[in-house]
Amino acid sequence: MAVPSELKYSKEHEWIKVEGNTVTIGITEYAQSELGDIVFVELPEVDDDIQEGDTFGSVESVKTVSELYAPVTGKVVEANEELEDSPEFVNESPYEKAWMVKVEVSDLDQLNELLSAEQYSEMIGE
Repeated sequence: MAVPSELKYSKEHEWIKVEGNTVTIGITEYAQSELGDIVFVELPEVDDDIQEGDTFGSVESVKTVSELYAPVTGKVVEANEELEDSPEFVNESPYEKAWMVKVEVSDLDQLNELLSAEQYSEMIGE
């Protein structure tokens, strides 16, 4: 199971790529494998504010609907519109094609609360 070392992770199975004060967020390979075949992705709009710990969208699979939880507080600066027409990208390429949103972070200290790749691997039993 891939857990790229350059990313940070949330306990809710989101991955976070930090680039200055902007982060890219998606769900991990572990999360998509637990969900099964993804059939629909709901994301926030550009300029929406998201709050750490609150839901910012959802992923629907053939098995269930899973909420997406914001790992940071900030403003959505980009949403991956390709997932609307191609939700299968979440299963095929969780770390590349299936990024979900880019967020301008309000409080960079929140990034210190996220898990390292090693900590996330331990959490999922890898």
